[in-house]
Amino acid sequence: MTENVTWLTQEAYDRLSAELEQLSGEGRTEIAKRIEAAREEGDLKENGGYHAAKEEQGKIEARIRVLVELLRHAVVGEAPPDDGVVEAGMVVTATILGDETTFLLGSREIAGGADLDVYSEQSPLGQAILGKSVGDKTSYTAPNGRSIEVEILAAKPYTG
Repeated sequence: MTENVTWLTQEAYDRLSAELEQLSGEGRTEIAKRIEAAREEGDLKENGGYHAAKEEQGKIEARIRVLVELLRHAVVGEAPPDDGVVEAGMVVTATILGDETTFLLGSREIAGGADLDVYSEQSPLGQAILGKSVGDKTSYTAPNGRSIEVEILAAKPYTG
């Protein structure tokens, strides 16, 4: 797999595709109308509505670019098997520096709005634990050069 590949469930892929479709069509049309209405009010230098609409337009366009790139490189599949082996799409419980923590390994987009920390498979932690099994101990080097000890306590497929 290349670094740009993102594993997504079919549900996450469908949700993101629908968001892209909405932003690309209805979202762009709505913001264009708001900009035009604000433009008709006159002096653009002191027109707060115009500037807010332009800022919103920038955010929409940025999100569209992110979604297009993400979906272009997405691998859609079933949730990983419940075999205790760490892979993308798993909720992992691990002891990191003596503290127990639970997080999703994969893309923030998989989690949707879930209140769950997310670590990429390409992160130092993700690379260290990918393919490890429950009970395995490993370590990785943090960006500050410090060695971080990790023990895998549980690895279950993310079910939403």
